[in-house]
Amino acid sequence: MYPIDPIYTANMNDHQRAWFYAEYERARKDEVIGVLLAIFLGGLGIHHFYLRRDSLGILYLVFSWTGIPMVIAWIEAFFMPARVRQYNAAQAFYISSHILGAAPGSTASRCNACGSPVDPTAVFCNHCGAAITRSALNTHPAL
Repeated sequence: MYPIDPIYTANMNDHQRAWFYAEYERARKDEVIGVLLAIFLGGLGIHHFYLRRDSLGILYLVFSWTGIPMVIAWIEAFFMPARVRQYNAAQAFYISSHILGAAPGSTASRCNACGSPVDPTAVFCNHCGAAITRSALNTHPAL
């Protein structure tokens, strides 16, 4: 397992951290595979499908008969490690935000001052501006 930024697991207990690492290991992508896909199958847009960028993958697939996507894919092979790291960071943030709190828009997390629903990643309430304090109940998964 590759090390990830500990900021994603800073407020987690051991059970939540194990859950995070299991989900992250399923969701993460490998940089070497991304580069190899860009070099060998980049003309078909496979490297974009690998990172779930389906619209670009379809665009490459439609224009694959011209050979232009293959040239662009060879250039993109140099940028693939950074794109894969960015994808993995986005996945880690998504997984940790769902483990630590409810999904955005749900009513599970409420402001202590006014009672309005708040985003679990918010620091201040959008309705009243009060600082959001996280209780121990918000950081433990429901059993």
